[in-house]
Amino acid sequence: MLHKTKGIVLSYVPYRETSIVVKIYTEKFGIQGYIENGVRSARGKNKIALFQPLTLLELVVYHNEKKDLHRISEIKCPNALQHIPFEIKKTTIGIFINEILSKTLKESIDNEELFFFLYQAILTFDTLENEVENFHLKFLMKLSAYLGFAPQSAKEIKNQFYEAGINLPIESNTVEYLDKLIKSNWEDPLVMNNNFRSHLLDIFLNFYQLHLEEFKNIKSIAVLADVLH
Repeated sequence: MLHKTKGIVLSYVPYRETSIVVKIYTEKFGIQGYIENGVRSARGKNKIALFQPLTLLELVVYHNEKKDLHRISEIKCPNALQHIPFEIKKTTIGIFINEILSKTLKESIDNEELFFFLYQAILTFDTLENEVENFHLKFLMKLSAYLGFAPQSAKEIKNQFYEAGINLPIESNTVEYLDKLIKSNWEDPLVMNNNFRSHLLDIFLNFYQLHLEEFKNIKSIAVLADVLH
């Protein structure tokens, strides 16, 4: 049966000689896998651009709940990303965000509120001119609300760390910035150096690990720190 749905590309892997299996987070069906034929051939080389991570798509798909892999009937990209794929800072943060999504999104579970938050966040990030360096921190804070464990204050984070035995210093300056991040919009200015930014990121990642059992081994952190230095 055919269905219309929006989608956010997460990743793809080669399939047979010229095809791919692409993993897409969809508005209607959560994470789904789709076989796309011929995109690795000479004739289909331009189409592979549609399946880069975080690409925003409008799809008509065949969906069968009894199958693990599906087919795409129609595909459009009305909001092609203009900056994330081409600017090193945004590309690196995009890789980090994509890895976070791979650790937090649930297979085959639809959540329209979460989907539209992610869709709009990616659009916002693509055109964002200020606060690019802090986008991933704000993203983690805002995403936690949709995952069900958003902190109401820095004190709450500090208390949860204490109860869990997480020995990570949260001094007064850190408390101030965490409280600002909890309340901040995408473009609200937050001035900090890279070392302090990395410290805040470490706090957020530990906070996520506290609430999500499988959330660990984020590989893109080192590259992120180098690029934002």
